[in-house]
Amino acid sequence: MSDCVQVQTTFERQIDAERLARALVERRLAACVQITGPIQSLYRWKDEIETAEEWLCLIKTRRDLYEAVERAIVELHHYETPEIVALPIVAGSASYVNWIGTETRKAGE
Repeated sequence: MSDCVQVQTTFERQIDAERLARALVERRLAACVQITGPIQSLYRWKDEIETAEEWLCLIKTRRDLYEAVERAIVELHHYETPEIVALPIVAGSASYVNWIGTETRKAGE
């Protein structure tokens, strides 16, 4: 098992997703952020069924950097309760997992 995780969050606007991605990579909190969308989200919010077009960010980072990534998302997000979910990367090619660790190394030192 690796010490890497994929954190996901969504944004209403593509430009906001890109701003987060750039900030995380520049701060070495993520090796890579993939942005996909638009996606359609359907959810319950304040006792109402809502739908929204959103942009999904898939953030590749180390488990020990999760709290810093979460703080950055909250800092740059305008949603009252943004989606912030971390999923363990239980397997992956050794070279890719090592690359994630190498690209985020300075942030954790």
